[in-house]
Amino acid sequence: MRLGIGSWSRTVVAGAVIAGCAVTGVLANTGGSGDTASFERFVAGFWSQARKAGISRETYRAAFRGVRPDPDILERNANQAEFKTPVWTYLDRRVTEERIAAGRAAGREVGDRIAAIEARYGVDRNILLAIWGMESNYGSHKGDKYVIRSLATLAYTGRRQKFGRQQLLAALKILQNGDIPVEYMTGSWAGAMGHTQFIPTTYEAYAVDWTGDGTRDIWRSTSDALASTANYLKRSGWQEGVPWGWEVKLPRGFDYSLVGTGTEKIVADWARLGVKPVRGGNFGAWAPESSIILPAGARGPAFLVTKNFRAILRYNNATAYALAVGHLADRIAGAPQIAARWPRDERPLSHSETQELQRLLNRRGYDTGGIDGRLGPRTLSAVRHVQGRLGLAPDGYPTTALLERLR
Repeated sequence: MRLGIGSWSRTVVAGAVIAGCAVTGVLANTGGSGDTASFERFVAGFWSQARKAGISRETYRAAFRGVRPDPDILERNANQAEFKTPVWTYLDRRVTEERIAAGRAAGREVGDRIAAIEARYGVDRNILLAIWGMESNYGSHKGDKYVIRSLATLAYTGRRQKFGRQQLLAALKILQNGDIPVEYMTGSWAGAMGHTQFIPTTYEAYAVDWTGDGTRDIWRSTSDALASTANYLKRSGWQEGVPWGWEVKLPRGFDYSLVGTGTEKIVADWARLGVKPVRGGNFGAWAPESSIILPAGARGPAFLVTKNFRAILRYNNATAYALAVGHLADRIAGAPQIAARWPRDERPLSHSETQELQRLLNRRGYDTGGIDGRLGPRTLSAVRHVQGRLGLAPDGYPTTALLERLR
């Protein structure tokens, strides 16, 4: 192969690890990890894409020195969780008294810097602290896996090859640009990096050099990491001075067809429909477009969320995550816990049960968009319609009781 990559790959992949660097231990623990010869062929073949993207031979060789598939990632990639974590359990684990206190302490430590970042980008400093706390526990758990190894493993085999190859190419570009030495390029098993866990393509698009030292170092510079996060949220539609949302109380007889981010009204219109802050009072002078969400159905808390909630979803497209970030930010700022009770006696449907629900809905003439075990917009719309026909609150929240009815 041109540039000698074919013969070179066997030397580099099986070669000595980089001595005296932060990832030495990670790279050294590679023995017996899958089909080495097949992986070497993948590395050799990927070189053509890297070269077209502007990666030098020297950068490519340095990036893959000593790298073999990570057996931990091979196992994670092959298995999909059957049972889902209830939103209340997720919040219990993420929004703890310890994390709230640590967030306030971190806010004091970076006070002047985060105030300047807030002023520049218009993103609430407590939201930035909450994301920092959620993603790496304020920098104490940034991940110690070598990112190139993690992404190469995902790119090489399994159900996330497209993601892995896209992110691997972006990670190589980061090394090529010199933002971080190879020995410090560590992160999670899926390639999320730094204090606020950017994946490489997000880093490429949104990371900023706040300190002005010529590098966008989200691994070692809290300022670069927090500013990069603020830049990402701003460019995702964050509205300055607007809350992420409020916990609310819905009036008796509320029309549940209005639930979901597909329906937006200004706050005053929701108030005219009888929607009120759960702790009394009113919404003040706020007038942004907003939506009602019921993360645990009609039996659980209700929230009126703004476009800033959607911006958080751009960071991680999971309602539980965005809700945890918003609530943690509120708690850091001194707000109380969520007032309404969660339906802790309700068990969320497992992956296979959700697939069964989709099959049963399709048999009744509803289009769920596939049998994939995911609660996408079409599945939730179908759930609402069938709930209404069965005389249930059409909140779009699938329960084991609903599944039994459909059976």
